Amino acid sequence: MSKPCILCCAITGSVPTKADNSAVPTTVTEQIESSHAAVEAGASIIHAHVRNDDETPSSDPEKFALLKEGLQKHCPGVIIQFSTGGRSGAGQARGGMLPLRPDMASLSVGSNNFPTRVYENPPELISWLSSEMQAHEITPEIEAFDLSHILQAIRHHEAGTLYGQLYVQFVMGVKNAMPVDREVFEFYVKIMQERAPKAEWCAAGIGVAQVTVNEWAIAAGGHTRAGLEDNVRLDRNTLAPSNAALIARAAELCEKYERPVATTAQAREILGLRAAT
Repeated sequence: MSKPCILCCAITGSVPTKADNSAVPTTVTEQIESSHAAVEAGASIIHAHVRNDDETPSSDPEKFALLKEGLQKHCPGVIIQFSTGGRSGAGQARGGMLPLRPDMASLSVGSNNFPTRVYENPPELISWLSSEMQAHEITPEIEAFDLSHILQAIRHHEAGTLYGQLYVQFVMGVKNAMPVDREVFEFYVKIMQERAPKAEWCAAGIGVAQVTVNEWAIAAGGHTRAGLEDNVRLDRNTLAPSNAALIARAAELCEKYERPVATTAQAREILGLRAAT
């Protein structure tokens, strides 16, 4: 298989802190440094959240602006993907950074259970976030925590309400949401191939499942995500020393399955994104 594999690095997220692993980058400066190392290890997408000074989640557009500026300077060409996830804010505050025009932004098109709460994505918020991405020419990465989210994404794209090329990420292993199940994963791939054959897809595994889902996705011809947002360990007894270490492990799996790791330019072409600025 010669198709390049896009490696996305989820550098920070909203949940892990330095108490979990001191390598989690929580300041903008740390995030830029960690992203640079991850890009050198093979990442072509940086999936980014920002934090307050006390490490709690933030949706502050000023912090996102500083991060975007730093990534463009120190990781030229990298695909910048901002999170509009619900742990960092509520309602339209979740999309307050979209006028900054990142290359991509995450978008959840349905609700589901999280470990201790309901992850609410009401239809009116989905419509607003989608319209903001349309207005600012931002390609969404659909974060699918359930089969219905994949089907909704396909429907939205066919209706013309999603900007750009359809890109769906299967998220598996979140407690109370979709577990890591090989049969389900293969069904997800089948649905994408049959109902959205021109789309691209990615898969992410949470916690110990990260490397398992990385391997499934790479072997099946998709793209994959790794990083300290989803998993702070290399194995049960070893903390991951960096985001770069988790991306390097995914890159080794690409070599195992004879998949070249996509460069940032190749990833932009595969996903139909505009040229880097």
